[in-house]
Order: sequence, then structure tokens, then C-alpha cells
Amino acid sequence: MELDAPAIRVVGRGSLTLQVNKVHHVHIITRVAEMLGEDEDWLWDVANEMDPEDGVIWVYGPGDDSVMAFTDFGIETLKGLVEIYKANPDLLSRSDGPT
Repeated sequence: MELDAPAIRVVGRGSLTLQVNKVHHVHIITRVAEMLGEDEDWLWDVANEMDPEDGVIWVYGPGDDSVMAFTDFGIETLKGLVEIYKANPDLLSRSDGPT
């Protein structure tokens, strides 16, 4: 699992378990679109349904700048979604709501 989070145990009265996040890099959506050979806007629509546990995070910059980014696990999850939406393009248009 990408978020390979080993537990740290503090032994003693009332033990405590913490998770340590081992994600050491992410790829922004522009790069992932290039890697997968997909249109970035279309990929954004596909990835929009992903949650942090799926390997997607938001990276915030100065002001209101932000960008969607993916862990390696997130890229694999996204590839699966791309296959689903390419097999049935109507799914994406239905999730966009009425036009």
C-alpha cells in the first residue's frame, strides 16, 4: 500500500498507537496526464470522485493556488478509473449532472 503507515507503539499505562505517513513524493495532475497520455481536463473530471484514501491529495501554494496531486497508489487507482470511464463514457456524463 502506498501510504505504508507502520504503527508506533508507546508501551505503558494506556498504550498509544500512532500512524506515520511514508509518502515521499507525489505527481501533480499535469504530469499524470502526460504520463497516461490523457487530456488533463478529462482526467480532472475522472479524478474528481477520488478521496485521500484513494491516493489523491491537494497541494496548496500562495494565495488561492492549489493543484490535485497523486501518490503512486493514486496513479494506479486513477488508471483503473480511466479504464472504467473509457469502457462506458456515459458514466462520466451522468456524474456531471443534468446538462
